[in-house]
Amino acid sequence: MSIWATNVPEWIITQFATAKMGAVLVTVNTSYKATELEYLMRQSDSTTLLLIQGFKDTDYVSTLYEICPELKDATPGHLSSRRLPALKNVIFIGEGRPVGMFTWQELMDYGQEVPLEDLRARQSTLAPDEVINMQYTSGTTGFPKGVMLTHYNIVNNAHAVADCMKLTSTDRLCIPVPLFHCFGCVMSTLACVTRGATMVPIEAFNAKQVLETVEKERCTAVHGVPTMFIAELDHPEFDKFDLSSLRSGIMAGSPCPLEVMKAVIDRMGVREITIAYGQTESSPVITQTRTDDPIELRVSSVGQALPGVEVKIIDPSTGQEVPRGVSGELCTRGYLVMKGYYKMREVTAAAVDRDGWLHTGDLARMDENGYCNITGRAKDMIIRGGENIYPREIEEFLYTFPKIRDVQIIGVPDAKFGEEVMACIILREGQESSPEEIREYCRGKIANHKIPRYVRFIAAFPMTASGKIQKYKLKESAIKELHLEDAASIRTA
Repeated sequence: MSIWATNVPEWIITQFATAKMGAVLVTVNTSYKATELEYLMRQSDSTTLLLIQGFKDTDYVSTLYEICPELKDATPGHLSSRRLPALKNVIFIGEGRPVGMFTWQELMDYGQEVPLEDLRARQSTLAPDEVINMQYTSGTTGFPKGVMLTHYNIVNNAHAVADCMKLTSTDRLCIPVPLFHCFGCVMSTLACVTRGATMVPIEAFNAKQVLETVEKERCTAVHGVPTMFIAELDHPEFDKFDLSSLRSGIMAGSPCPLEVMKAVIDRMGVREITIAYGQTESSPVITQTRTDDPIELRVSSVGQALPGVEVKIIDPSTGQEVPRGVSGELCTRGYLVMKGYYKMREVTAAAVDRDGWLHTGDLARMDENGYCNITGRAKDMIIRGGENIYPREIEEFLYTFPKIRDVQIIGVPDAKFGEEVMACIILREGQESSPEEIREYCRGKIANHKIPRYVRFIAAFPMTASGKIQKYKLKESAIKELHLEDAASIRTA
C-alpha cells in the first residue's frame, strides 16, 4: 500500500493502520514526478495508492491519470491498468472525489464493517520480523531500491532514538521533516509513540510556520535537517517568537555545520539538541549523540552506536578493522539492518555481507570512546538540503535526451543547501544546446531537487589510463570555474 502525501493527519493514521493489519506501507517522495511514481508503483507491486490533490508544482491526481489513464473510466476498486498492473485501489485524501477513486471517508466507513474479531485474528498472524515499511532510496547504479524494514527494525530504532533524546510523555515534538523519510516516520512519529509524547506535525516545511507552531503549541523538541534550522534562524521575524519551551530535538539528514549547531543551542535554546547518523538501510539511526554529552562532542561528532548496535570501521580494500582514529568504511550490525532490497537479491548481498554487516559506503573515524566522525561518504552521492541524490539516476535520465552523447553528474558545494547538482555534458557532434534547454527537459519528469542547477558543456572527461572517469577532477575544475571556493571551505571546516 503506497501513500503519496505531505504530513497530513491521514498519513499518520495510515502508518499505524497498515502495521496493525499487516500491510506493507510504501512511502512515496512528495517531490516525485510521473516517471519516478510509475517506477515505484511497478517495482513495489503496490495494489493500493493513497494520495492528496498535489504539492507545490505537481498535481498528483493529474500525474496519476497520466500514467494510469484507465483510472478515468474505472469503477473504484476495479481498476485494470496496463502500466500499473498490480494497482487496484486508489484512495483520495481531501475534498471531492476524483474519477475512479474511493474517498478517505469511504475507507473509514468500510473499516467499521470489519468485525473486531476479524482484525484480532489477522493481528495474531503477524510476526515482529515481517516487513512493514518500504522506503525507496536511490542507488549508485540503476534505479531506486525498495528498502524492506520490519516491525522489529523500526520499533527498536525509534525506542533507542527516543532514549537518546530523553523523550517522555510530557514532551511535544514539532515534526517539520517529511513523513515519507525515516526521519519522519521512525525518528519522529514512532519515537513519540514509544514514549506517549505528543506529535505536532507541520504539513509541509515553512520556517515561519515552524516558529509559530513551537510558540503556540509550546513544543519541547523539534527535528530538522540543517537547511531547515538555517531557514528558521535566518527568518526576519525570528526574534519575535517565544521558543523558550524548546529543550531537545534532532539535527540529521546531512552534515551538520558547527556554527549552525551553536546557533540552534544559543539562539533557539535547544540546549539538548542531538545529532544522528544513519541511512534508510539501518532503520535509520546507527549512531547518535546524547543530551548529556559535552557540547564539544555534540557539535563535532555523530555520537556513539545506539544500544544493541555494533559499529566497526574497516579498510575498504581489505575488509579488516582499522585502529581507533583511523578513517575507513563504517559498517554496522544488529537489529537495525534491513531485511533487504525488494526483489534485488544480488544488490542486497553486496550491501549486507554473510556475517550480517551492513556496509554503509560512508567513511568515518572512531575515537577511543566510540564516538564517530563522518569523514567522507559514498563516492558519488550528493546531499542537497538533506535529500540524497545519486548521480547515476539523473545520468540515466539525461541519456534519453537526443542531443547528449555522454553526461556525468557531480555535486558542487553550496553555502545554503550543502551541495548542488551539476551536469557535465558532452553533446553529439553538430548539436548545440543550453543550460536552460537541459533543465527544461528535466522539468516534470524528475523531482525538482534533482534538476541540475549548473550545466557545463565540455569536449571530453578526464580519465585514468584504464579509462575510468575522474569525477573528482570535474568537481575541482567546476569549483574554480564557478568560484565556489568559499562554499567549499565551509563544507570542509
